Amino acid sequence: MFVGAIFFPLLGAFICGFFGRWLGDRVAQWTTVLCMVLAAVCGVSAFMQVAMGGHPETVLLLRWMDVGGLQVNWSLRYDTLSVVMVAMVTFISTLIHLYSVGYMSHDHTIPRFFAYLSLFTFMMLMLVTADNLAQLFFGWEGVGLASYLLIGYWYEKESANKAAMKAFVVNRVGDLFFMLGVALTFLTFGSIEFPVIFAAVAQHTGDTYLGINAIELIGVLLFLGACGKSAQLGLHTWLPDAMEGPTPVSALIHAATMVTAGVFLMARMSPIMEYAPTALMIVTVVGASTALFAATIGCVQNDIKRIIAYSTCSQLGYMFFAIGVGAYQVAVFHLFTHAFFKALLFLGAGSVIHAMSDEQDIRKMGGIWTKIPVTYLVMWIGNLALAGVPLFAGYYSKDAILEAAFAAHSGVGTYAFACGIIAAFLTAFYSWRLLFLTFHGKPRADHHTMEHVHESPAVMLVPLLLLSVGAVLTGYVFAPYFIGEMEHDFWHGAIFNGAHNHIMHAMHEVPEWVALAPTVVGVAGIALAFVFYMLAPGLPRALGNGLRPIYLFLLNKWYFDELYDFLFVRPAMALARVFWKVGDAKLIDGMPNGAAALAADVGRGAVRLQTGRVANYAFVMLIGVVIFVSLFLYSLFKGA
Repeated sequence: MFVGAIFFPLLGAFICGFFGRWLGDRVAQWTTVLCMVLAAVCGVSAFMQVAMGGHPETVLLLRWMDVGGLQVNWSLRYDTLSVVMVAMVTFISTLIHLYSVGYMSHDHTIPRFFAYLSLFTFMMLMLVTADNLAQLFFGWEGVGLASYLLIGYWYEKESANKAAMKAFVVNRVGDLFFMLGVALTFLTFGSIEFPVIFAAVAQHTGDTYLGINAIELIGVLLFLGACGKSAQLGLHTWLPDAMEGPTPVSALIHAATMVTAGVFLMARMSPIMEYAPTALMIVTVVGASTALFAATIGCVQNDIKRIIAYSTCSQLGYMFFAIGVGAYQVAVFHLFTHAFFKALLFLGAGSVIHAMSDEQDIRKMGGIWTKIPVTYLVMWIGNLALAGVPLFAGYYSKDAILEAAFAAHSGVGTYAFACGIIAAFLTAFYSWRLLFLTFHGKPRADHHTMEHVHESPAVMLVPLLLLSVGAVLTGYVFAPYFIGEMEHDFWHGAIFNGAHNHIMHAMHEVPEWVALAPTVVGVAGIALAFVFYMLAPGLPRALGNGLRPIYLFLLNKWYFDELYDFLFVRPAMALARVFWKVGDAKLIDGMPNGAAALAADVGRGAVRLQTGRVANYAFVMLIGVVIFVSLFLYSLFKGA
């Protein structure tokens, strides 16, 4: 069961990748779906045994490394934190695989797509079941590779290739810090095995490196690594461009894999983070800033997938500032519920795109809710969950994050709470902006497109309906286990809260207005969107004209891409040009090529002396005799 949950997706990727053309499209894709179903069954069974039954296990597969003082086993760590991720990843990935059967039915390389999709899932599962930092790094880089392959899946499009490369390069920046964090961890603890590290943290709280507290530095370096994968402010620029991949890829990246890796890493390293208050403060500020920053951009975007992408970026910010205030359990709970409603929103957007003949601009939609009623219903459910409306999943997890930030009673906690409240208002606004512009109002698409609007096939609708159930029920059902009265028996020590950390108790004692505030601002955001895009649709344009600089600032994503282009891309290109034209062409190629050219010139000169004519040789001999006699006479007279 424990091994099957991880390796069934790899089996599907192997069969589909190497034998897909021989098996044919249908057999290949259904093979991967079957493997994912088996993985999901194993994953849910493991969840019941480990999390609900209280029986964590570590499955040793083999001794992986034994070099000097570094000994690393390849093991599958199944504690509550791991098994929550395994169950969520396998279940959601299975639904995405099933959805892809319909969505990618007209693609020309179906086996390649499904092989990549299953490989992505396997790599994420390896990451979350790692028992040491080397194994975690293997999965970490694996999801980076798989995301590169899937974002650039339609490689005939230059934009897809650029987006894949951008994701790969930006993540390498974060991965550099992650590797430095791993190296410093080994230097500090003499091991990268989690049991050894976590047992010894308290003994190394006074260690320093280059005059800096080693635990603090490890925490900051690992967080910077997490910023790359989880698209936090500064390393977020790859995330919206990742929408160049097929919609099921977007759903998998944003809901179950890749971007959740950073949040998981922070929760896994909670025994270290608890002794790194400065690192936690940085996590809080960056997470809160990201939540607000991404929400502001989402309000003005027009691509249906990019709006949802910035929503993911914002929600990840919520998870990080929950970690920053020490509420690791709340962060993982929001990660869990978010996976269901974010996968629902992305796949729902894919259903809209499918119905609209690949149109993604919400300004060219409208008036289609009667033609695709099931998609319309599930998008309502997804938006209600995202906005944190009571009784839907987001209400339980996002509100708990805001309560934890308020309960922290610190300057950064107050900052996080304020950013979170404003972001909650903006989230509700842009969610309903998307809904109203996509489904309501007069049709803005051309007549030909409107004639072909149709509901998606059952193979796409069934995953949407199942995810809708998750978007409604996961918050209510699992809140008592993740953050409620059964929390202690549920986690079984998989997440560490230090003796000084009372946040899980304090968040349940916040004033009533704090618990009510997210709902109030969410309803206000929905009401504002209703006024702007249903009652007075001309109002946004009028306001936009009056606030055009702000509108352009947000539309251009705070000009981060332009700033990075100026600071990094252009200087790097200029430096590369110098290396190419001076270093490569003139020095590396120039010196040996110059020496070779000189030898060739000397050779050509020598060849001219060999004419083959006796008269020329006799003349040369005569000149030689004259020179010899002249030198002899000169020396003779000089001696006299």
